[in-house]
Amino acid sequence: MIFQDQITQGIPSTLPSKKDPNPDFSHAPKRKDILSVEEKKLAVRNALRYFPKAWHAELAKEFFEELQEYGRIYMYRFIPDYEMYARPISEYPAKSQQAAAIMLMIQNNLDPAVAQHPQELITYGGNGAVFQNWAQYLLTMQYLSEMTDEQTLHMYSGHPMGLFPSSKDAPRVVVTNGMMIPNYSKPDDWEKYNALGVTQYGQMTAGSYMYIGPQGIVHGTTITVMNAFRKKLGAAINPKGKVFLTAGLGGMSGAQPKAGTIAGCITVCAEVNPKAALKRHEQGWVDELIDDLDGLVARVRKAQVNKEVVSIAYLGNIVDVWEKFDEENITVELGSDQTSLHNPWAGGYYPVGLSFEKSNELMASNPELFKIKVQKSLRRHAAAVNKHVAKGTYFFDYGNAFLLEASRAGAEVMAENGIDFRYPSYVQDILGPMCFDYGFGPFRWVCTSGKAEDLEKTDQIALQVMREIKASAPIEIQQQMQDNIQWIEEAGKNKLVVGSQARILYADAEGRIKIAKAFNKAVKSGELSAPIVLGRDHHDVSGTDSPFRETSNIYDGSKFTADMAIHNVIGDSFRGATWVSIHNGGGVGWGEVMNGGFGMLLDGSKEAGRRLQSMLFYDVNNGISRRAWARNEEALFAIKREMERTPGLKVTLPEMVDEDLLEY
Repeated sequence: MIFQDQITQGIPSTLPSKKDPNPDFSHAPKRKDILSVEEKKLAVRNALRYFPKAWHAELAKEFFEELQEYGRIYMYRFIPDYEMYARPISEYPAKSQQAAAIMLMIQNNLDPAVAQHPQELITYGGNGAVFQNWAQYLLTMQYLSEMTDEQTLHMYSGHPMGLFPSSKDAPRVVVTNGMMIPNYSKPDDWEKYNALGVTQYGQMTAGSYMYIGPQGIVHGTTITVMNAFRKKLGAAINPKGKVFLTAGLGGMSGAQPKAGTIAGCITVCAEVNPKAALKRHEQGWVDELIDDLDGLVARVRKAQVNKEVVSIAYLGNIVDVWEKFDEENITVELGSDQTSLHNPWAGGYYPVGLSFEKSNELMASNPELFKIKVQKSLRRHAAAVNKHVAKGTYFFDYGNAFLLEASRAGAEVMAENGIDFRYPSYVQDILGPMCFDYGFGPFRWVCTSGKAEDLEKTDQIALQVMREIKASAPIEIQQQMQDNIQWIEEAGKNKLVVGSQARILYADAEGRIKIAKAFNKAVKSGELSAPIVLGRDHHDVSGTDSPFRETSNIYDGSKFTADMAIHNVIGDSFRGATWVSIHNGGGVGWGEVMNGGFGMLLDGSKEAGRRLQSMLFYDVNNGISRRAWARNEEALFAIKREMERTPGLKVTLPEMVDEDLLEY
């Protein structure tokens, strides 16, 4: 009852004892000192408004000290005493089952087994936050415990603005993160306004409560690596003994070694933060840890000779690995990078030649010098990659802003036309034309019972549905269907679960709707012991407008517009989503992308069946329509097929232009 009592209480009735950050957890780096003296007073004033006036004298000094020491006011004193993890939905004190599901997802995002910096409320990506401070968490959970099915909680960048009367058809929660006036959306604007306590970086699925650990990206990474090998080696050549070299094991990047193992290659992934690498090793996401370059070279040579499938974490800087492998003539078939370069100056990328600890000190004490070192490192990084590419490596940008920041640093990464990058985004080459344009994207679900046996049942339900669809699917999507069937067949064996009992599966609108209907039926019959939460990664067909990633294969000049993401969140909200979110930033950086997501509770009811049909259909076909209007061949095929089988759908299609007419 202590847990439930603390949830319903919200801000505690008596002032808790002061707490220090737990040294056993990974903590966010100190943020730059960017506020003026008056702005620091404003930040403290903003933080104090959550608490009774009688506490202000004690908390004012403490919050100012936090701001000075960490660059943010996290309110460590108010970290709950109970353990943070996703409990079974029945254990949450709530008047609305939908609200209880959202509480479950919030706690999963902050579970230390899942979150990158849990005590700073950061789930992944170095700055992807669920809340700005612990007062916001406490109030939000209290509001959710009180909410009825005729109220909506409105979240302003982590701040619960309040419960408002609505209707049963409305979303229970509406989330915005980082919604800045466009001219105030530069990286330093995030630093300033986040330090003031008035906005936050929600990443993609952190601030929308839909993060499910590295599994959330492992499927997309697996598809990318598999098809990258097909492009590089040919479909008939086995990737065993072939090398995939990359960097990053923190949040979403932690999926890379697991994805490489599923794809069947040697994965070498560099990580400068020993705690992050150790965490992934303990979770079984990476097989071996090596901290010596010569030892790494010897181990990789052995794996190549023996045609092994193995994942290796190198505890050090990726630039050293690229350069060492060049010197030693280690063949690298595939190369990429998943360091958080959307956040290059505050812990997203660590420069070569500077230790993890020294980097963290320098980025706070001398940010200008740190920036110089990062950009110098990026130039070396790109130069080393270029040498490998000249030997035959296939390098792709994983949409983390590596090429964007490398270009800004003056690295040699531009194409001959001086406009495009010399290396493609993985969306341009693989996920865009093969998946997103056809409507395939990262559909996901969470078993709110917390039971592994429920997850196993959902895997079998999804597998049966996918097999039935594949039997009559057109040739254009047979490869996608087969890859996803193989994925879900092996999902349980690959031990992908971290935190909640969750699964991800790339599916199109037909697959998502049929799987969701089957889940809802299973909840109603009791085959599944508790409701299912549906969601997706924002990295999907429709949810995200991102010119350097999700919409990088949009060639009609509209890739810098954000209409699709905005329509997605509005359209989902009135078609039945349980909660919706829209964020500035995420994946490729603050000011570089707009992305939206949703969550939906399947409780076995007829009403849930109606909602899922309407919402999931629009959630996917909104994006296919936009991609078809951009003249993407695969999307044109997909939307024409959908119009043929769906009464009421009528989409504007482009007339193709004879290129000869434009020669003047």
